Amino acid sequence: MAGLMLLDTPSLYFRAYYGVPESMKAPDGMPVNAVRGLIDMMATLVRDHSPGELVACMDADWRPAFRVAAIPSYKLHRVATGDEEQVPDTLAPQVPVIEQVLDALGVARIGVAGYEADDVIGTCAVRAAGAVDIVTGDRDLFQLVDDVKPCRVLYTIKGIRNIQVIDEAAVAAKYGIPGRTYADFATLRGDPSDGLPGVPGVGEKTAAALITRFGSLTAVLEALDSGATDGFPAGSRNRLLAAREYLTVAPAVVQVAHDVPLPDADLTLPAKPRDPEALVALSDRYDLGGPLNRLLTALAG
Repeated sequence: MAGLMLLDTPSLYFRAYYGVPESMKAPDGMPVNAVRGLIDMMATLVRDHSPGELVACMDADWRPAFRVAAIPSYKLHRVATGDEEQVPDTLAPQVPVIEQVLDALGVARIGVAGYEADDVIGTCAVRAAGAVDIVTGDRDLFQLVDDVKPCRVLYTIKGIRNIQVIDEAAVAAKYGIPGRTYADFATLRGDPSDGLPGVPGVGEKTAAALITRFGSLTAVLEALDSGATDGFPAGSRNRLLAAREYLTVAPAVVQVAHDVPLPDADLTLPAKPRDPEALVALSDRYDLGGPLNRLLTALAG
């Protein structure tokens, strides 16, 4: 499905870091496993999916203030000190190298102050005129699938060579909900990995039953507030009432932004490097020749 490919770059380089041995090092001894792994992932994606446009979406703010203000526990368990994310000591120095490689290649790299990569992805996806593929290991982005556009998620949970294609039918089959209602479902269920509590006592089955019965979280809340009792699984109505304050603020946290002020950028997939000299220097300094040659071959092809 040629069109726009959006990379959840932090998700991919974390996966590369844990999937490629740290014995992959630059001549000076610095580990470059995440850099090499990400470049090889990109080569595979370009070769297998032939996107016309490509964006490496970045976290300019991994824990945005507007989400923390709504739910203070948002990603709190992943804070190292202050508001810095826990990142392995040998991964942190690789992120600037990844950014330099992307820039030398001429791959659009977009991060916007105050927003996560997910928000950049959401905004790019809704603004795209044609088909969109989102590459991520984060199921939060299932909320963007849309068979009409079409927009689908290339889910990397089993690795880049065993991608699961997630469309509306896949969401419906996995969770028992209408294909475009994942954000509402996730709000009710919660997500401990992001510090989102969900509604206590409402698990996946009850959340799915509520969304399927009412069609959306908004409709669930309207029925709840009207005093209606029909359609609520046993015990769930009281649990929802007890969590009414959470349900007022949580959608702004769970839903990715669609209105990020994106900078102007050329999204076209580069057929050759924007800065060949810089790319050669990076290749030599960090011993990236193999993966870069594989990516350059895929781009040229």
